[in-house]
Amino acid sequence: MFDLVIRNGIVIDGSGGPCRIADVAVQDGRIAAVDARLGAGHREIDAAGLLVTPGFVDIHTHYDGQATWDPDVTPSSWHGVTTTVFGNCGVGFAPVRPGSSGYLINLMEGVEDIPGTVLSEGVRFDWESFPQYLDALDAMRRTVDVAAQLPHGALRFYVMGERGANHDERPTEAEIEEMARLTEGALRSGALGFTTSRTTKHKAKDGRFTPSLSAREAELLGIANGMKRAGRGVLQVNSDFGPGEFEALSAAAALASRPLSCLLVQVDAQPKLWRETLDRIHGVRQAGRAANAQVGSRPIGVLMGLETTAHPFAAHPAWLEMRRLTPKERYARLVADGDLRRRLIETPPGDRAPAFMAQSFHKMFPVGDTPDYEPDAANSIAALAERSGRMPQQVALEEMMARDGKGLLMLPFENYAYGSLDVVHEMLTDPATVLGVADGGAHVGVICDASSPTSLLTLWGRDRKRGPKLPLEFLVAKQTRGTAAAYGLGDRGLLAPAYKADINVIDFDALRLKRPEVVYDLPAGGRRLIQRAEGYRHTFNAGVETVCNDELTGQRPGRLVRGAQISST
Repeated sequence: MFDLVIRNGIVIDGSGGPCRIADVAVQDGRIAAVDARLGAGHREIDAAGLLVTPGFVDIHTHYDGQATWDPDVTPSSWHGVTTTVFGNCGVGFAPVRPGSSGYLINLMEGVEDIPGTVLSEGVRFDWESFPQYLDALDAMRRTVDVAAQLPHGALRFYVMGERGANHDERPTEAEIEEMARLTEGALRSGALGFTTSRTTKHKAKDGRFTPSLSAREAELLGIANGMKRAGRGVLQVNSDFGPGEFEALSAAAALASRPLSCLLVQVDAQPKLWRETLDRIHGVRQAGRAANAQVGSRPIGVLMGLETTAHPFAAHPAWLEMRRLTPKERYARLVADGDLRRRLIETPPGDRAPAFMAQSFHKMFPVGDTPDYEPDAANSIAALAERSGRMPQQVALEEMMARDGKGLLMLPFENYAYGSLDVVHEMLTDPATVLGVADGGAHVGVICDASSPTSLLTLWGRDRKRGPKLPLEFLVAKQTRGTAAAYGLGDRGLLAPAYKADINVIDFDALRLKRPEVVYDLPAGGRRLIQRAEGYRHTFNAGVETVCNDELTGQRPGRLVRGAQISST
């Protein structure tokens, strides 16, 4: 008798092949069989009319700190995700010398918008080396499996000290060899990869660029030697891809004989650069080396409300006068004080306001009960203002004050230069791409794209109106087998005998995303944006039910994944 049998579901197995009606049997945490009319189980679930898929694998998150205090790893665990990978973009919390964690907190706060007070209270830093950090992760049981990568910023600062954050300094040969030795050790102890940031977007909270930005070829190649000696791991990169940059990173991956994985988004300032980068990745693949681009399935959506980090009035003197008030007190002041509202609407915000914010009302959209991730320009704040004869600032403020001050606007910051998802469609369907821009655990005051696995299915598989949809079989494979294979996780992402029994049972007709909301549930009362979903009837990790009817069960079978995994088939 099987431990579990999920009967008569619409099985989309993660391979990309056509769906079929079948039973899925689980024994000892593994898939035992996928076929029609299987034998009895100690527990049986009637999945007639429901999708049965592998658990989703999210390879681009920033739960480096949260995973040490939050066993449920939300929001990802609410969205069918059973495996998360963090340590991306060259930032993280190991290795770290005793007493120097302040810089890593400063760096993470600036790059990934996770408040320093939250990290200072939440992360214990009872480790020094990267292997010790993995041991600390391994000591906690979670709703999902987690895996970590070695971040360049932490490594450089550990080896070079304060010089590592000074872009006028260069590591010595001995320091480069020490970075290589530590990289080799981290990969041998279970790191899934080494990550680096080469973008000027990434700054510490104090304004300094991320340490790895100015690392030269000698340093990159030295670290690549460490990867080569280890014979494992992915080289993950977030870069602006200026002159010579791709060539240097590709050379490092070639020396290491390891896969290259590049973050890829469309930016408004250079809307065609993504294609140039993807063409170069294709060139690497045609040369017989492993490379991919990590892409998103929707716009990078900056959320703006009275309680978020960014909104059109955040730098306005009239708003700054209220910075010591609680959110409830600020909202009450806005409701009662018409002169305050007038000043916010009619008075220029001053030099401190980001220029793009004041010029982006044509790309800001109200967030409704069912968020629209391909909004039409006709529904923008600017368009609403023009039709009603009001100033855009007035419309924006009124929308944020709606719902008792909980109203939200969305600004599609990246992947939306042309006002549609046609470019994202190209990215998604390119064979050289994998899904990987959700950023779960990061940008907690401005973005909540950890819900992307859900919108991947609803938007592209069912609801899109402004362009072609995509087959569910393709979408599921992209978020399961595709992401798992990119990091050598050969034991998951497929509903087939001997694979890990990470399974979603989804009511696709009822599947939907709820409105994002601001909550204050982080350490030190820290704020974050969350987004829930409806339609996840069951989620299993290693055959243990972690979600039932959209709610966590309290079961925590999740483990630390150390290194690449081999299927036992």
